[in-house]
Amino acid sequence: MSDSAPPAPPVRFLHTADWQLGKGFANVADDDKRARLRQERVDAIARLAQAATAHGAEFVLVAGDLFDSTLPTDATISAACAALGGLGVPVLVIPGNHDHAGPGSVWEREFFRREAAQLAPNLRLLTAAEPLVLERAVILPCPRLRRVESADPTAWLRRPDWAQALPPGLPRIVLAHGSVHGFGATTEEARTSGEIDLERLPLGEIDYVALGDWHGVKTIPPKAWYAGTPAHDRFPKGGDYVSGHALAVSVIRGGTPEVQPVPTAAVQWWREEAALGEAGVAGLEARLQERFGARTGEDVLELRLAGAVDFAGSVELASCLARWQARLLHLRLFDATTTAPSESELAGLTTQALDPVTARVAGRLAALAGGENGEAEIARAALRTLYEEVRR
Repeated sequence: MSDSAPPAPPVRFLHTADWQLGKGFANVADDDKRARLRQERVDAIARLAQAATAHGAEFVLVAGDLFDSTLPTDATISAACAALGGLGVPVLVIPGNHDHAGPGSVWEREFFRREAAQLAPNLRLLTAAEPLVLERAVILPCPRLRRVESADPTAWLRRPDWAQALPPGLPRIVLAHGSVHGFGATTEEARTSGEIDLERLPLGEIDYVALGDWHGVKTIPPKAWYAGTPAHDRFPKGGDYVSGHALAVSVIRGGTPEVQPVPTAAVQWWREEAALGEAGVAGLEARLQERFGARTGEDVLELRLAGAVDFAGSVELASCLARWQARLLHLRLFDATTTAPSESELAGLTTQALDPVTARVAGRLAALAGGENGEAEIARAALRTLYEEVRR
């Protein structure tokens, strides 16, 4: 019979990043809808709390960019702290490039400190690059102290002495924010995000690398993960890009981490492409109805249109788009459709027996409208305006 102690159970935690609370969404014109998108980022924290409970998380790690800038409004700070307090477990946060811990940052503001103390006593900000020994894990924070950072924030972990005094049985978790060498960043992004060279980390001394900066879920074997942002903030990139999640992680010292992505987003972002062919605007309308049904204020859509419509179709298309612009939180439209009168529409304009002036003007515009130059485009637009006036 062995006298050795049984192995400790795995440490379970939630890994999240890039909340960017206070993000402006300046491309959304409607004030109410813009506010709804900002609120969605706060609401996602409540869903993180549900995920933490469901997966038995002992703590939550936020790998940078909790705020969208170093100057969030007081209202954003209060909402953030109240939501953080609702997570129910310790929350360990490092500054990222958006909310770096340099002079004058949000973390130094007296208002933030008071609100955090009153509303989020479970929040712990990590601004020192040194091990933090918890009861069941060791956190190895790599905070950002400035927005533009050329040095690797994990460089301190290459020193030979950092692990010498650590408890031997506790899993060691790196918490860092930046682009990873060889993945996901242009030269400029790498320069401003603090490029991380995972290959130079002593991975034998580390059990999990919790990363922030990339907004989608991404694994970089054997131990590094990006959690992505918990609320969508951009259109799908294609391929395996998935945002709107947190990561439920289970890890032991010397073991392979078990990671489960957990959906946390409510507002969905979509991309659609449609060519207005034989089905015309009715086909587009049916497609959008199938996608969104009767939902309002819950979706953001990028819509790319191509094809050709006659004047009646153009009017119908404008009505369709106005309707979906109202229903969606945001419609980002790329309209490459061409508009030209059908033979019957052109005949109706050029044979206005009761209005010979309109008929003459329509005839002259029709003669100019057949080309592909700027003059022809102007003539077609004028014909459409004439068409709408005649229909009144």
